[in-house]
Amino acid sequence: MKIITRFAPSPTGYVHIGGIRTALYSWLYTRSKKGKLILRIEDTDSSRSNSKYIDSIAAVMKWLSLDWDEGPYIQTKRLNRYNEYVSKLINANLAYKCYCTKERLESLRKSQLAQGIKPKYDGHCRNKYVYYNDSKEYVIRFKNPINGTTSFYDNIRGSISFRNEELDDLIIKRTNGLPTYNLCVVVDDLDMEITHIVRGEEHINNTPRQINILKALNSPIPIYTHVPIILGNSGKKLSKREQATNVLEYKHNGFLPEAIINYIVKLGWTYGNKELININELKAIFNTKSIRKSASKFDYEKLLWVNQQYIKNTSDKYIIEYLYVSLNKSKYKPNIKYGSILKSLIRLYKTRCNTLNLITESFYQFYIDSSSSNETYINYIEAASVLDIVEAIYKEISITKSWSINMITEIIQKISISLNIAVCNIAMLLRIGLLGKAVSPGITQVINIFNKESLLKRIKKVITMLKYNY
Repeated sequence: MKIITRFAPSPTGYVHIGGIRTALYSWLYTRSKKGKLILRIEDTDSSRSNSKYIDSIAAVMKWLSLDWDEGPYIQTKRLNRYNEYVSKLINANLAYKCYCTKERLESLRKSQLAQGIKPKYDGHCRNKYVYYNDSKEYVIRFKNPINGTTSFYDNIRGSISFRNEELDDLIIKRTNGLPTYNLCVVVDDLDMEITHIVRGEEHINNTPRQINILKALNSPIPIYTHVPIILGNSGKKLSKREQATNVLEYKHNGFLPEAIINYIVKLGWTYGNKELININELKAIFNTKSIRKSASKFDYEKLLWVNQQYIKNTSDKYIIEYLYVSLNKSKYKPNIKYGSILKSLIRLYKTRCNTLNLITESFYQFYIDSSSSNETYINYIEAASVLDIVEAIYKEISITKSWSINMITEIIQKISISLNIAVCNIAMLLRIGLLGKAVSPGITQVINIFNKESLLKRIKKVITMLKYNY
């Protein structure tokens, strides 16, 4: 049997971490079994669906290299097919028109709640055939079995059963003529010959309803895998405030697609203690049996760590291309040329930054003069004359003949002794003056990247600023 799975998001918002994890698990299962993945867009909720979200879904999957074999199929373009099945169910006495008003249904709901009964439709119109040609507004309901149980096997949770008496006659066609989610899913899965379904655990309650429709149509039942929810730091379901609402935001924030894949796959799936797993290995070893039953916690700091590990092993060429694109989009548009300085910067920051954007921001300081104010220096160094220190640094560098990390270290130590200033304070002043910030890699490494002329130019600018207090 050929394995066929599907990723079927609703375009009612940007695809988020939970949604893309479902896509990833479906994709990995399909690729591990040499099967087929179908992309399907479930957009029958016309009031909330938007074409821009469809474009975003495709863009995210392409960025993460989660290719699909068929689709995307759009549900609103298949309405005639769903109506065929609605007619088929009615003609077989497996569905019926329901003329119950909103008022009656609300009264029924209140009465059931008052009696401590779980609210459900009472089958009022189930056998009233005389109303079939009534011109009043109606919905169409599926005749769910009244007795017995509906059971299915879930790859994560094992056997799950529902008593049919707890399931009401669900609506399969609305008063506006549009089919509902549960019918569309069944028809699509039938037509597309879906054998395995991977989706969120919030769909567990939909599963017996869909199975009963499949049984009514004498159709095969897929194998289900309902993945657990993802929790945020609060311990509750991951909210939009705790993650990027659009996975593409991670791309714009400097995350590598390989890192996103690596981190997301581990949100619920286990493979020993191995933290970093490349995509080719994942395709070979992934299986749904290793997905945990319990919820996983989204940890942004852990994601940053994973991203940093991938950045360390990323080619310099990739980082350079990212830098060129990012820096040329900035208002400064610095003139960056490939050469020893650029290569030295990449080596310096590649192992320090956990996003590509942080590398880009760090590079700004090397190509754009500092804009630090006099107050910036005073805030860091209060016990000595900042101007005296900076002028001493300028003098020592201007008279030095050689240019190396050892020579720079000697200069800093000499000034430290002569002015009785701690080396760390001198290093802080240099960081602020050269890069406009108090944090950077080792100051001798930073200085060594500059040539002597450009370094003196920046220090001279700082001296002028301090003298004239601007």
